[in-house]
Amino acid sequence: MSAAEFAAAQWSRATGTGVDPHEYQRVTGDLESVADWGPACVRTGRGYVERVGGGKSPVSAGAGSLASVGAESLVAAGAGSPLSAGECLLMAARWFHLATLAPYAEADRAAAEADDALGRALALLEPGARRVRGEEFTGWLRGPADAPGTVIVVPGLDSAKEEFLDLVAALLARGLAVFAMDGPGQGALTATTTVRADYHRVVGRVIDALGVPRVGVVGLSLGGYYAAGTAALEPRVAAAATVSGPFRLDWEELPQPVRDILIRRAGGTEAARAFARHVDLAALAPRITAPLLTVDGGQDVIPGVTNGEPLARLAPRGTHVSVPHGDHLLGNARPDWLPLLADWITHALTGAPA
Repeated sequence: MSAAEFAAAQWSRATGTGVDPHEYQRVTGDLESVADWGPACVRTGRGYVERVGGGKSPVSAGAGSLASVGAESLVAAGAGSPLSAGECLLMAARWFHLATLAPYAEADRAAAEADDALGRALALLEPGARRVRGEEFTGWLRGPADAPGTVIVVPGLDSAKEEFLDLVAALLARGLAVFAMDGPGQGALTATTTVRADYHRVVGRVIDALGVPRVGVVGLSLGGYYAAGTAALEPRVAAAATVSGPFRLDWEELPQPVRDILIRRAGGTEAARAFARHVDLAALAPRITAPLLTVDGGQDVIPGVTNGEPLARLAPRGTHVSVPHGDHLLGNARPDWLPLLADWITHALTGAPA
C-alpha cells in the first residue's frame, strides 16, 4: 500500500478523532512511504507540545510525567491561557496516537507520549480528573463526583483512550462520569501487555477500582466485542453499546493488514489465531440482559468480520442502528450516531429523557 492509499484509508478515522482535516492533508500529503507515517505524526504532536512552551515532550526528554514540568510553568512559558495550553496538549495526544496506526519502530514510545500529553492536558483543563490504574488497565476518570451514572469507554485493537475524546466529551456534557481506559495491548500498555479475549475480567477490576455499584460500557471496534462480552459476564453492567464491534472473526478471511495488527498486538501469529477464534458472541449474546445498543456503518465491510446486527438480534434487549453511509468507526458520520448513543446510554443508566 502506498503512503497516499494509507492516508486515504485513515482519513475518516483521523478526522473523526478530532484532528484538523487541512492539517491532516499537510502532514500526510507528501509522505513517500507508509514508513514515514509514524515519524510525521510524532513530529506534529511534538510541535503542539512545543507551542505550550514545554520544549520536547517529557517522554522524549526522559522526564515521564506532568509533575516534572508543572502545569503552571507550561502556561508561564508561553502557552497563553491554561485553556489554550490544554487544547494544544489534547491535539498533541491525538497526533501521537495516530502515529501508532502504521508499523513504526517507535510506536510504543509514541503511545507513551500520547498518554503523557493527555495527562498534562487534563491537569490544565480538568484538575479534578483522576488517574486510575490497576492490573492491565490505566485511564482517566472524569466528570462530577456525584454523577448519576458512570460509563467506561473501551477502545479497540489498535485504538486507545486518546482516540475517542469526542465521545467522552458528549457523555460528560450529559452529566455522566466517564472512565476512558487502555487495557491489555492498548495505548499506554502496548509495550507491556498483549490482547486477551477475557477482557471482561479487566473491566471487572476497573469497576472495583472505581467503587461504583453499576456502570455503562461503550466499546468501539474490537472494543465492541469486549463490551458485549463484559455485559454478558459482568452483572454490574447496567447498559452497553458497541460501535463497529465485531460479532465474529474469521482468521482465514481477514485482510492481511488486519492480521498483521492482530499479530503485533497478540505477540505472535499463533496467539493471534487463537484470539480470533475466541471472537464469537453467538453463545454470549443471549446472556446480555442489560439494554444493548449496537451501531454499524453500512459501508463497513471488512472481510472476515461479522458486524453487530446478529448481536442485537440475539440479545434479549438489543437494538441495532445502521448508518448506511457510515464506514468503520463511523468517523464520516459522527452526527448520525454519536448524539443518539450518548442520549441512549444516559437514559439507560439514569432514566433521564433521551
